Amino acid sequence: MSAGTELHANLTDAQVREISDDLGEPEWLLETRLEALEALEELEMPDVIRTPGRDWTNLHDLDFETLVDPLNWAENKDQEGPDDVEVLSWAEAVDEREALLKEEFGSIVDPQENYLTALSTALFSTGTVIYVPEGVDAEDVTIRTEMNSRSLFNYTLVVAEESSSVTILERQSTGTEGPARGDEDRYYSGIVEVDAGENSSIQYGSLQNLSADTYNFTTKRGRTDTYASIDWIEGNLGSKLTKTGTSTILEGDGSETKIVGAFFGHDDQHFDLDVKVWHRAEHTTADLVTRGVTDDVARSVYEGVQDVGSDAWDTSSYQRENTLMLSDESEADASPKLIINNHDTEASHSATVGQIDEEDLLYMTSRGISPRAARNMLVEGFFVPVLEEIAVEEFREDVEELVAARLRE
Repeated sequence: MSAGTELHANLTDAQVREISDDLGEPEWLLETRLEALEALEELEMPDVIRTPGRDWTNLHDLDFETLVDPLNWAENKDQEGPDDVEVLSWAEAVDEREALLKEEFGSIVDPQENYLTALSTALFSTGTVIYVPEGVDAEDVTIRTEMNSRSLFNYTLVVAEESSSVTILERQSTGTEGPARGDEDRYYSGIVEVDAGENSSIQYGSLQNLSADTYNFTTKRGRTDTYASIDWIEGNLGSKLTKTGTSTILEGDGSETKIVGAFFGHDDQHFDLDVKVWHRAEHTTADLVTRGVTDDVARSVYEGVQDVGSDAWDTSSYQRENTLMLSDESEADASPKLIINNHDTEASHSATVGQIDEEDLLYMTSRGISPRAARNMLVEGFFVPVLEEIAVEEFREDVEELVAARLRE
């Protein structure tokens, strides 16, 4: 592919080369980017839940050509952690940890898995690499990304060595700089790869509160070694449309994962939440818990998959999803799935969609509580079971505050 070849009016390999050169990347990384860019012509959009004649989330009508401005990216980013953990910007990691990047980059999320992962691989210009050495127990690793441009492509890599542990809190928001709010749509894309070494423990919390003019695509995926654990905590309150996938591949015997999610949609927000676990080893455990609320004409789509492989003896896998609709015009769909190829499995899945119980509301209002206050108390109570699953107090408090603020609007 020659320099300057255009795949879209707004995307060229000359732009990719400029991004890579600005970050001081080696030739192998540049080639990975260029291959991803070239593959865009053949790749499909990410899978969405589909029923005959209908995609529950329509990604094909998005005009990515006008949303993406690869060279004009801007952000405010804070990356902090304790001294015994390496928390590096992407440029620092390229300079100091190239061997690690060459081994890990794209090993969990295939850069050409679909159109949007390839787009992000080709164009990402910011990121964070977190390396936890063997035996280190670390907390308080924080990543704060404030988007101040039309588009932003972000990449995060976490590597935890044997018998280490780390707690990471990531927050995404939109700043006041860059395009004026509401003047034009924005696009945020993030890929997260997490590699949990033998007997390691990783908690990764992500709180998305992007502006209402932002389209958001994120893929977070982890891989566990023997006796390792990965816990994901997902909070989604912002954006116009969110298409997110959070998943764990349980490759090591005795490994486990928990995926906890909370979302609250209002106005015309659309959340497409994809949660998966692949049991590929013996004695593995998974627990998937999601609760969400839709109001106004907001829409949520949830798909949860527990995939138990033929070699995954003595598997325990559980899934629960509940959505509360506050208006007759809002929508919520859920599709939990079990794929079991080993009879030595204990598994369950459930999903419920409903509205506020009128008897509960009547009981509260009959005791002098205003209808709005009663509704808000019931919504806050609805989130309690999922908030109790969040072990990180700071993250739990952040979600509670954002939910309370949404209810006051």
